[in-house]
Order: sequence, then C-alpha cells, then structure tokens
Amino acid sequence: MRHRDTSTSTEAELRWRPAPLVFMLAAVSGPALVLAIVFGQWQPLVFAAPMLGVLASAPLQQSRTRIQVDGAGVQRCFETEEVVLTAAAFVESGHALLRLHPESIGGMELRVEESVDSGAAPAGLRLALSAPRWGRYLVPMRVTALSPAGLSVASVQLPAGEVYVYPIADPQRMRLPRTELPERMGTHLTRRHGPGVEYADIRAYTPGDQLRTVNWPVSAQRGQLFVTERFTHRAADVVVLVDTSMQAPGPASDSLELSVRGAAQVAQSALQAGDRTAVVCLGREPRWLRPDIGRRQFYRIVDSVLGVGDEHIATSGTLAPHAAVPIGAIVVAFSTLLDTQFALSLIDLRKRGHVVVVVDVLRGPPFHGGLDSTLARMWQLERTSMYRDMGTVGVDIVSWPEGTRLDQVMRLIPEHRRTVRVRR
Repeated sequence: MRHRDTSTSTEAELRWRPAPLVFMLAAVSGPALVLAIVFGQWQPLVFAAPMLGVLASAPLQQSRTRIQVDGAGVQRCFETEEVVLTAAAFVESGHALLRLHPESIGGMELRVEESVDSGAAPAGLRLALSAPRWGRYLVPMRVTALSPAGLSVASVQLPAGEVYVYPIADPQRMRLPRTELPERMGTHLTRRHGPGVEYADIRAYTPGDQLRTVNWPVSAQRGQLFVTERFTHRAADVVVLVDTSMQAPGPASDSLELSVRGAAQVAQSALQAGDRTAVVCLGREPRWLRPDIGRRQFYRIVDSVLGVGDEHIATSGTLAPHAAVPIGAIVVAFSTLLDTQFALSLIDLRKRGHVVVVVDVLRGPPFHGGLDSTLARMWQLERTSMYRDMGTVGVDIVSWPEGTRLDQVMRLIPEHRRTVRVRR
C-alpha cells in the first residue's frame, strides 16, 4: 500500500559564511603582502593585488537569499515496504547554486536513486525509503548553497516530507464476545429469526409471509402452507480502546508495540467482517475517531493510534466520550492496567452497558532485570486478584503471553455474558 498526500514546501533564509576558496586566497595573498612590505619590493604586491581585490568584494556578494524545498508531503506504507520520495530545492529570491543531500534517519533505510545538481534546473533527489518498524518518520534534507562567485557558502536543514509506516496486522480473524447486536445486516450469525441462509425452524404460514419462504415439500405433505425460518446475520459496533498513558521505563513502556499491533489487528478483522469500527485513545493525548466501515477507516484508525493525521477528534478527561462509543458497542481495550484512571474508564464503559474486554499487554513485572522468585510470585498473585475483581464488575481481562497470537487469546473470553442496556 502506498498513499501520497498533497506535496508540501518549506522555506528558509540562508546565512552565508566564507567559502574554502576565501581561505585559500587569503593563505596565498597574505605571505605575498608581508614579503612586499618587509623587503620593500613591488613585485609581490602586484602578485597579491588581484586576490586582495577578490577578498574585499566577498562581503558585497552575500545578498539575502531565500530557498524553498518542495517535497512529497505525507506518504504512507507498511513495514518493510519501499516508498519513493522526491524532493527539489529552488532559489526563491537571490542567486545561488544549490545541492541537496539526504540526512540519516534513525530506524529507516534510505537509498538515493537519482540526484540532480543545481544548474539551470533545481537541485533534486529521488529517495527510496523503507522501515522495519511502524512509526512516524520525518525526512530531513541538507541544502548546501554556493554563491555565484564561489566566495560564500551556506547550509540549512529543511524537512522534505513525512513517512507514516503502518504495522502489518495478523490476517487471522478474531472472535468477538457475544452480545445483542444492533438491527443492521452483517456477517455475524445470531439466534434471531429473519433474513438469512442458516436453517432455524419450520412454522405455519401466516398472512404477510413472502411466498419465497414457503417450504413446498412440507406443505404438500401436511396439506397446508408452511414456511422456513432462518437465522439472521447482524453487524456489530466495535470500539478499540488504547491506553496511551505514561509508563515506567522497561517492559511497561515496551508494551506499546503490542498495543499498536493488537489495535490494528482488531480493526482489520472487524472491518473485514463489515462491522463499524472506531478507536479511542486515553492517556497523554486523549483522542477518538468516529465509527465507520471500509478500508479507508483502517488507515484512519491506525493514524489515530499513532497520533498522526487530522481526522481524529481531540478530547479531554479520563473517560471515553459518549459520542465515541455507540450504544451496545463491543469495547476491546489494550492496556498494561497500571494506570488507575484507565481502569476507572473501563468500569464506566461497563456501567453504560457495553461489553468490555481487556487484553493485558504487560508480560511479566514492569521492572528492569525482573524479580526474584518470591516477589515474582507475589506480583502474579496480585495480577490474578485484579483480574478477579475486574471480572466481578463485568470487565473480562485476558493476558497476551509471548508466542501466542491475538486470535488465540480472544478465544479465552468467557462466553457467559449478560448485557445490561443503560439509557444515556
């Protein structure tokens, strides 16, 4: 997947400094001038005079010059996928010879496919970029300018674009917890009778039934009309809740990797099933995205989780906004469960009548170097007690151990669920 947004441009005013040629001329003309003064001879002075004249005119050539760098704006790709970014530098005002150099980008590999030095045309670069890990990468460029006489140089770093790298989600379909689904056609088989393909029952014909539902073989055997009832399919509303609160350095902060990948997988699985999907991020920068369907919604959700883009809605407070979570929605949360405010937001969602499932992305104690066997056992007992306490209020918690897929973890969700509808 490659997606390119509108190109952007950045401007800067150059600050000139002496070029290496100035120092070379000074190194040659200086000794000649000293010899002319010491020995009182005119020949060294004639030799140094042209170079001294050039040095004297150097400050006059440092005019105000503004340059502009046009880039590809924002580009999006998946992990390990290669994307091409083109950048060009122009002289907006003044005169200069430009050259464009790529700067190193932490965590991203770049390769120069084509380079154009400034002559009659603008300086340009064509870069091939790829990153092994998801994230937001700023692509800086180093612009080097040389005055027309070659006596002054300037250098400035300007951004040429941004690359949003999306995580690769596991293609395994996810099983959602059972709940009463809204009256909207979908792909989830329910126990309610209505339009569908799965056989449910046979009953006597009543006025108003469609003729295409009449079971003619049974009607012929019993001498009156009978119709076939089927189980209907419904769609769900899925809300992905991500804990973005501050975490202590160590395993707790490293768990963000699992949260992002898990959120991407849940969103992908729900959207593929035709369910409306939304995302809510609670923590340092609370934000949420309205529920929607379609492939484009997947990219909006990942943008919101990564904190980029402009389609999410910023909010305040520690609870999920009412407008962000539709009535009867299924909430799948990813958290380390170390922040009390996030736990209170889960309980609040359950009180509103939502089915709330939490995936614990913290693997082991949140300390560097681990713990001894006794403290590790006490920590495990404390987490188990927290699981039980949250379960008593209707919030199910499942851990995500290492080496296990998320769809396997979601199968551990208890089947017994009593949905409580609360009017807002």
